[in-house]
Amino acid sequence: MKCSEQELGILTERDMVRFVAHHPGNTPITELASRPLLTVHQNEPLITARDRLLEQRVRHLAVLDEGKNVVGLIGFRDMLAGAEQHYMQDLRDALEERDRALARSHEHLQLAERVIESSLEGIIVTDPSNRIEFVNPAFTHMTGYAAEEVIGKTPEILSSGRHDAAYYRQMWEALKNHGYWRGEIWNRRKSGELYLELLTITAITGENGEVTHYAALFNDITHIRENEERIRRLAYYDPLTALPNRRLLEDRLQLAIRHAHRNKSRLAVVFVDLDHFKQINDTMGHAVGDEVLVMVADRLQSRLREDDTLARLGGDEFLVLLPDLEEVEEVTRVARRLVDAVSEPCIIDGNEFSIGCSLGISLYPDDATNAEALIHDADVAMYRAKQEGRNAYRLYRTEMNIQDDRQRALEAALRDAVESGEGLEVHFQPLFEQESGALHSAEVLMCWHHPVLGIIPPGEVIPLAERAGLIVALGDRMMRMVFAQLGEWCRASAEPVPVSINLSPRQFWQQDLTSKIAAMLAEHDLPLGLVGFELSESTLLDKPLQAAAVLQQLRDLGGEITIDDFGTGYASLSYLEELPVTTLKIDRRFIQRLDGGQRGSAAIVAAVCGLARELGLRVVAVGVETEAQQDALLRHNMDLIQGFLTGRPVSAQRFASRYLVSRQGEVTEKA
Repeated sequence: MKCSEQELGILTERDMVRFVAHHPGNTPITELASRPLLTVHQNEPLITARDRLLEQRVRHLAVLDEGKNVVGLIGFRDMLAGAEQHYMQDLRDALEERDRALARSHEHLQLAERVIESSLEGIIVTDPSNRIEFVNPAFTHMTGYAAEEVIGKTPEILSSGRHDAAYYRQMWEALKNHGYWRGEIWNRRKSGELYLELLTITAITGENGEVTHYAALFNDITHIRENEERIRRLAYYDPLTALPNRRLLEDRLQLAIRHAHRNKSRLAVVFVDLDHFKQINDTMGHAVGDEVLVMVADRLQSRLREDDTLARLGGDEFLVLLPDLEEVEEVTRVARRLVDAVSEPCIIDGNEFSIGCSLGISLYPDDATNAEALIHDADVAMYRAKQEGRNAYRLYRTEMNIQDDRQRALEAALRDAVESGEGLEVHFQPLFEQESGALHSAEVLMCWHHPVLGIIPPGEVIPLAERAGLIVALGDRMMRMVFAQLGEWCRASAEPVPVSINLSPRQFWQQDLTSKIAAMLAEHDLPLGLVGFELSESTLLDKPLQAAAVLQQLRDLGGEITIDDFGTGYASLSYLEELPVTTLKIDRRFIQRLDGGQRGSAAIVAAVCGLARELGLRVVAVGVETEAQQDALLRHNMDLIQGFLTGRPVSAQRFASRYLVSRQGEVTEKA
């Protein structure tokens, strides 16, 4: 209400009633209005309006807009009505949010219950006194105990009796100090069977910090440990004879050398090689050959002292470590006993035959002062025994290291062949998928056409190149030939076949290896993934960290990485997990013994396949030569098959004509 030119007032219903009661009806309104008009800006907080009403002891304020025009009135009643409305809305919002939170919480609880019920890990929840309150179905599956059989009892019901009180004391101390414990523990199922579990226990506390429950999660890892134990045994023992292998022998030899050095004593290394053993395998079969090896191992072991070590290096080669010798005559007496023992007649399946052996002997410190040199010198002396009539022993002499004329001539001829490429030829052996029988890939092998001796197979070319110091040059020559051939095939073939190239240790450790391979891939415009590489276990385990870096560089080029002859005694589980390996090739000796029904070989193959599957690796059976071997492998779900039964190594031209599809109808061999 406008009261004058400059002054506004306010007239409420209450004012009018009061003035009507005491004044005549013609009284001007301006005399009834309360003034001056007290105002509040529409953007000011509600609390400001409330404070002004209290300070001025008035019931209403005028609300002004930006132009100072009166746009409304506000009083305590308005404030209370608005506050009540906002309060009720806030209350409704809070209740709705609570309902939503309760619904989410219920959903989460249901999800947690489903997760616990379907978990493959066993779960136990106990109270602070270690009384079981809850177990999940996986617990019942692994232990055999139903929930009602264990609730209210302690986990001691599972105790195996294999751990002492100190073990459990340490567990509870860890829970008290750190709130959790994790480790491996042996427990017992309801059936009485022991099993190994990986157990994690966590202390659950309330708001006051006091423990309210203990939650335990566990997995049965018995089968994993069993596989690991089998593989670990492969790492140190020969699976056929149960003798120490090269790795364990070298470890013991190193210790014996240190002991001899401290005590200023002698030791001897005796290299034992059976004479004409190949004839037994060829005429009587590998099964009989294996029986002979076991028999020879038993005979040799029976002639040695308790502290001596007899090891099988592979094939028909054995090594004997004789520590703590006082005189050379002790060695020669042992050597004569060993020769005589092996020479005794053998009777297998009613057939009697004889076999001999050649021995080479090296002495510490007379001939060498390190393990590698002692083994080498004993090997040299053994070959001299063979050259001089076999079935005898020879002590190492320095002049034995002088190569004969034929050896030097062969090395010279191979050197010329590597430099020129003349006479060298790459062969390809196919690998087939076991399930479908489809061609998967091929392994590359190097053959040498000697102008006089004819074809020298890879098994002889590689050792000769190693002795002559040509292995790196030969490997480089082989890669150039293979990449050139692949380039030719890619230009003619609709579907190039991946190939794998064997890398020697020296070749693998070249600093420019991967750059050379990348350059050859680019030169011949080859797709990534067409070329893979095979390496021995020992190559990778000599320097595992550096090896992993090189392997990753090779993997970055797209190639598969294969450990060749897996199971020959160098494998390590931890390294297999760390190295970027894709494939394991099981040593041919295990495969070839499958058709003889040998349970040991079958168990080893099964263990390797199980390990490979757990690590996500492909498995190749190498050396498959019979239908019986192939049938036996069907039980092990092998990925790939390689051997004379399915395909022999052939020249590039023959491989192309048999296995490759040409766009032009033919694939020509690269000269």
